[in-house]
Amino acid sequence: MKNRLWREPWLWTITVFSLLLAVPVLLIFSSIFIPQKALWQHLIDTVLSDYVYHSLLIAFSVGALTLLVGTSLAWLVARYEFSGRGSLQWLILLPMAMPAYILAYTYTGMLDVAGPLQTHLRAFFNWTYHDYWFPDVRSVGGAILMLSLVLYPYVYMLGRTAFSEQSASFYEASRSMGVSGFAYFRKVAFPLARPAILTGTALAMMEAFADYGTVQYFGISTFTTGIFRTWNGLGNAIGAAQLAAVLTSFVLVLLLIEKHSRRRLRYFHQGQKQHSVKRLSLSPIKSFWAVVACLIPVALGFIIPCVQLIIWAVERASSQVDAQFMVLIWNSFYLAVSAALIAVGLALLFSYAKRLRSHWLLNSQVQLASLGYAIPGTVIAIGAMLMLSAADDAVNALTEALFDTSVGLIFSGTLVALLLAYSVRFLAVAMHNVEAGLQRIKPSMDDAARSMGLSSFSVLKKVHVPLLRASVLSALLLVFVDVLKELPATLILRPFNFNTLAVRTFELASEERLQDAAVPAITIVMVGLLPVILLTRALESTKHKSSSHA
Repeated sequence: MKNRLWREPWLWTITVFSLLLAVPVLLIFSSIFIPQKALWQHLIDTVLSDYVYHSLLIAFSVGALTLLVGTSLAWLVARYEFSGRGSLQWLILLPMAMPAYILAYTYTGMLDVAGPLQTHLRAFFNWTYHDYWFPDVRSVGGAILMLSLVLYPYVYMLGRTAFSEQSASFYEASRSMGVSGFAYFRKVAFPLARPAILTGTALAMMEAFADYGTVQYFGISTFTTGIFRTWNGLGNAIGAAQLAAVLTSFVLVLLLIEKHSRRRLRYFHQGQKQHSVKRLSLSPIKSFWAVVACLIPVALGFIIPCVQLIIWAVERASSQVDAQFMVLIWNSFYLAVSAALIAVGLALLFSYAKRLRSHWLLNSQVQLASLGYAIPGTVIAIGAMLMLSAADDAVNALTEALFDTSVGLIFSGTLVALLLAYSVRFLAVAMHNVEAGLQRIKPSMDDAARSMGLSSFSVLKKVHVPLLRASVLSALLLVFVDVLKELPATLILRPFNFNTLAVRTFELASEERLQDAAVPAITIVMVGLLPVILLTRALESTKHKSSSHA
């Protein structure tokens, strides 16, 4: 088996691509061996404590808040029957379509001193600015709230599935022992669902660590803002990489927690299909409060900011929607489409290779290549820039030696850098969908195709790809939207005079032109609704399948 593992030439491409995708992250960690004593002494004396404190405070606070909100909503929807539950169970997912940095811009525009809320309060009560106190949204607490409002669906999705799939036998046994109500949730339901809930919490915390747009706009010093300052302000690429390595170490700890939670999750679920717990009907009064509880995070995280963005966009559409805006849309579109096609193509290659040859070396390479989703976009961008800058230097040295001419920045100064960073960052998103689709194809179909003389590549092309159409389209759409929303990697790696909707939104908001930023922002939000619809359909499909097996 070992001798035959790499007999087919196309399998060698797995090694090439996995190494290519892993190099940016590996370069980040290798940077710690290059001395930067002066920089680190400066950071320790000035801002490093703020970076550590704020990054940890925001990440753990977001984790706690998303855990509380997501678990509560998941339990409410999975355990109880009330009016409007069918619609609310997917409306709860809507804040996922709202990037945190856009939420931050919108609430700043609404709640600032010159915003509509405070303006109306002063007019109604005849107040002056010094007559009242109003919470400052541009603060650490505000950043925690903005991030929590868009990240709690991670916990809700996994928690709801875990609660819904719990066997009724657990509930019946608990009732026979006198355990019911909140005691059943605390002693039985939550411990059983804890691996899934902690996985969602860890994912939310990783996103909080990775955030740049929100904390930068609110003026909060974190590792992501520090990496940008070291890169752009101090012009120290190695120092920025070393800061990125520290940030990545925090994220990898959370990744280990997530992996551990997955192992425990498999342990708790039974192999045979069992009846799930029947939902309890709520009285009209309790049903009303259940609806209110579900609508509050949806209203704060999507409905209110979306309405405000639409109002601003309508007011500014005539001045903002012009030829330049069409260029932004085109740039964002073809960049996202290109990245999605590359990521899904690699996902097909890697996932099929794992199916074809289950070997520890191959699996390790694939896991290494798909590690990027756990790494902040800022970190990947720095690693990609270091890698491609070295490649540019090598190419220019070669052309100067051979032809006495320099070809310039053919990698680091072009869209190649962005496409590499996006591929590293979002390969795991594509692989999740492709692998799920491959698992639904019986291995006997592979054997039948091979018995007809088809090669491995032909089996993939003629058998699997047609059957994977839905999974591939889902993967393409999810990567497309993720690329459209990605901000820090795009800011670092974009070529000169190249803008996207996300970058333009950031630039306008940074100039305090919040109403002008509404047009590109609402465009991103509307496109972001597509994966939410996909997730809703997937959850409904899972629910119907579970019901049919019960």
